[in-house]
Amino acid sequence: MKRELLRFAIAGVIGLIVDAGVLYGMLALGAGYFAGRAVSFVAAVWSTWQFNRRFTFVQGSNKSAWAEWWHYLFAMLGGGVVNYAAYSATVLLLPKSALLPLIAVAVGSLAGMTVNFVSAKLWVFKARS
Repeated sequence: MKRELLRFAIAGVIGLIVDAGVLYGMLALGAGYFAGRAVSFVAAVWSTWQFNRRFTFVQGSNKSAWAEWWHYLFAMLGGGVVNYAAYSATVLLLPKSALLPLIAVAVGSLAGMTVNFVSAKLWVFKARS
């Protein structure tokens, strides 16, 4: 369990980097803090799924990769709601700055991590029977 949690946290850091990078790209394209974050969240979920399915929950699932992706995305929506709420509160409460998107993504990621770990471990990547 400790090894899984550590690897899940590593996946989370990778997701944070992807999330922030895509968000800054979307902001540069004029998407805004909230629409840009919707796009960056999906990109982050995809990157964490890739890492988690290969290194964290190595026993895998009995689903095809396509079905597992959709299952994972759906499972991450619970933590995503917590994540997005914390992100939004941070964006609305802190003064605007160049670091605000990064800070808000980090706050959201930390807030949603526990929910996402539980749903990934107990639902998406249950050991094959």
